[in-house]
Amino acid sequence: MEWNDAILDLKNVGEQRAKKLNRLGIQTIGDLLEHYPRDYKDRSRMVTIADLSETEENTFVARVRGEGQSVRRGRLVMTKVQAYDETGEITLVWYNQPYMKTAFQPNESYLFTGKMQKKYGRMEIASPEYEIVGKSFAGGRIVPVYPLSEGLSQKILRGFLAEALHCVQGTLPEILPLWLRKKYHLAERNFAIQNIHFPVTETAFYDARRRLVFEELFLLQTALSCLRQEWLQQGAGILMQYQDTLQKIQESFPFPLTNAQKKVLQEIQNDMTSGKMMNRLVQGDVGSGKTAVAMAAAYWVIQNGYQVVMMAPTEVLAEQHAQSFQKMFAPLGIRVVSLFGSMKAKEKRAALAEIADGSAKMIVGTHAVIQTGVTYQKLGLVITDEQHRFGVRQRGMLAEKGENPHVLVMTATPIPRTLALILYGDLDISIIDELPPGRQKIDTLAVNSTYRPRIYTFLEKQAQSGRQSYVICPMIEENEKLEVENVLDYTEKLQKTIPNCRIACVHGKMKAVQKQEIMETFAAGETDILISTTVIEVGINVPNATVMLVENAERFGLAQLHQLRGRVGRGDEKSYCILVSDAKTKIAQQRMQTMTKTTDGFVISEMDLQLRGPGEFFGTKQHGLPELKIANLYRDMQLLKEAQDAASTLLAKDPTLQEPEHAGLRAQISTWFEGKNLEL
Repeated sequence: MEWNDAILDLKNVGEQRAKKLNRLGIQTIGDLLEHYPRDYKDRSRMVTIADLSETEENTFVARVRGEGQSVRRGRLVMTKVQAYDETGEITLVWYNQPYMKTAFQPNESYLFTGKMQKKYGRMEIASPEYEIVGKSFAGGRIVPVYPLSEGLSQKILRGFLAEALHCVQGTLPEILPLWLRKKYHLAERNFAIQNIHFPVTETAFYDARRRLVFEELFLLQTALSCLRQEWLQQGAGILMQYQDTLQKIQESFPFPLTNAQKKVLQEIQNDMTSGKMMNRLVQGDVGSGKTAVAMAAAYWVIQNGYQVVMMAPTEVLAEQHAQSFQKMFAPLGIRVVSLFGSMKAKEKRAALAEIADGSAKMIVGTHAVIQTGVTYQKLGLVITDEQHRFGVRQRGMLAEKGENPHVLVMTATPIPRTLALILYGDLDISIIDELPPGRQKIDTLAVNSTYRPRIYTFLEKQAQSGRQSYVICPMIEENEKLEVENVLDYTEKLQKTIPNCRIACVHGKMKAVQKQEIMETFAAGETDILISTTVIEVGINVPNATVMLVENAERFGLAQLHQLRGRVGRGDEKSYCILVSDAKTKIAQQRMQTMTKTTDGFVISEMDLQLRGPGEFFGTKQHGLPELKIANLYRDMQLLKEAQDAASTLLAKDPTLQEPEHAGLRAQISTWFEGKNLEL
């Protein structure tokens, strides 16, 4: 049996079980072997029945006395089986599983695991895990605990893993070269896969995990470095001249640029006069002035005789960028054109004609700007906003619209630098870590739901003073399982509570045109309170909005809460962020405390990474990168540094992985980036 064989080829996996495994993302034997445990249970310490504990899980060996008994109580069928060893006896209980009555062979030894409780002076364990001693692969060992989907139990999944490991035993090809394994003290691949699932000892587990985490991070770093090399080899970048133009435009801004903004512009200038293609990420907190940097760069490129295109993830954001550029560029005689999917055919034709003949110098739009049928006359700079909404491939498609145009990526999601190196390994990174003077400090308050009457009075007063508020809810409609505030019910409730306010709601299930209309009405000041899901997280600039109220704040990550808070404090008035949560968990409380103590996005992102881990923090899938299956970027930071060092060493020796000993690496990376323009 091989790594890429279908999961259906595995013994005891039929159509139904295959579907359940598919829900976990398991299609092949390799997927199953990379479905790593989320936890482990130590069953190496076995006790006798007399020594069973009520406070922790117990593992013991016992025999079964005769056949069990089933008793019906209404709809409930309770099945009891007696088990014993030389020190005592215990009752094993199962509910609505009458077949358990005959599941055991009398006088056969079984390994049982479960929590004991005392009832009426007798010891009892409900639904223990069990296996025949001798046939057991889990008995007396460290046992894996896996993420499950409905209809799959730990026992079934462990059985599948044991069978798969047996089938591939010793046959998995080694993809890391020997010199690299020796240098970084890495276990052999077959050993690592075996011991991550069923570790023989604690040391074997740690060795296995180190190898697999290193491999995952090393492959990712190598792949990103190859993407970067591919980018650099695409040919010479457009050489920009007239640097004095870049200085002049800065003087046109109604405010002085910060030192951080000037530093980033200098880096952009160095890139675009180097003869190489720029591929730079500018990351900075909400309000740090990334748009001003983009405008200055765009103006310089236009003065050199080229077109500039800016792509934003939503029409609302694209429209706002278009207005900002129009305000700045129209007095300077530069034609700004918008291109959206929702434009009428006539408008679109006119925009496409201006782009093609070169009269449109600054083009702002959504994904429409990379579609077929859009022809640029002379594209010199591509700007994408909120990079995490675009994948590696989409960025490449936009760059392909011109002859090696420079690329500038902007993100308002502050990311710890080490994580940025992973997520944006194919870009150079600039950071704007300074807010412009006069930027309003936002007061953040974390309260429970008993404060709602006071909050509503406050929202009403803000509206009476001519100011606006956002209310964010985590859901669209009511869900009985989750008692969280939802947009539709909340809107109705708030309209009754403060009837004098103009209240509107917007959510992801609305049609784009309807959503656009509501947001534009709010931006124009014709709505006092906008109730929304997080569709506004990346989206609108309303300087008159002074309150951000987030309901069930515990359901949002810190990075997301910080993004939401950044929607207010954009004008001259004092602004507030109110987080409502009744959650009592330690993590929820830590999050709320972090939000009230700091407004520094980089501090917040570090804490978010620590509290939630990288999987949730920043979905690598959105980058067109493979998802991390075992590495934890917070916990494994040291290994990440070693992996980056190893990737540099490898590519210095063999930049295109042509050496025979690197064939496995080359194949793995090509598979990862299939369809993403990675040429190795």
